Amino acid sequence: MQCRFTNVNSPIPQNNSFDFHIVVMKPRKPSDSLAISTQHVLPNDTNNLNNLFGGRLLEWMDVIAAVSAHRHCRRVVVTATVNHVAFHQPIPYGSIVTLEAKVSRAFTSSMEVFIDVFVENPVTGEKVKSNEAIYTFVAVDQNGAPLPVPPVEPETEEEKKRYDSALRRRQLALILAGKMKAEDATELKALFTQPATGA
Repeated sequence: MQCRFTNVNSPIPQNNSFDFHIVVMKPRKPSDSLAISTQHVLPNDTNNLNNLFGGRLLEWMDVIAAVSAHRHCRRVVVTATVNHVAFHQPIPYGSIVTLEAKVSRAFTSSMEVFIDVFVENPVTGEKVKSNEAIYTFVAVDQNGAPLPVPPVEPETEEEKKRYDSALRRRQLALILAGKMKAEDATELKALFTQPATGA
């Protein structure tokens, strides 16, 4: 008997004369997808308070996150969602902005990308983290259909923490989109369920 699975959602033939083909992808490390970009905040990047436009920062984040997702899967990728953006402090005119993006976790065809933003004072050289964001990208073929992507194998403690929390974020997103029942979100429920203690 030969079997070939080209689509996990396709019905399985009832006869025993179909092909079988399984693609096993080698896990990739978050460091393999690391993408770094440095920008200088110029006058046309700022608002009337001489701080960086939030929309400009989102654009920079989207570009560097797409590079990171592409490095992870080596496929064409498209932005699916912007899950979280935190503007901890304004970025003033003249600052040097460094964006670091890495894939924190991959699912069937989607990748969560974590972006950390650092601001460097051009005079003192002091560098502090000012913003962060989480984007989701999907790998697609020439027709726009989703493609499978390699899993992620975290190494550092921070990578492991982000990897674990990515599943909870995904489950919450699926619940809000009506694609998952709350009772099926086991990882998310574990945050609110305390183990029973003996008397």
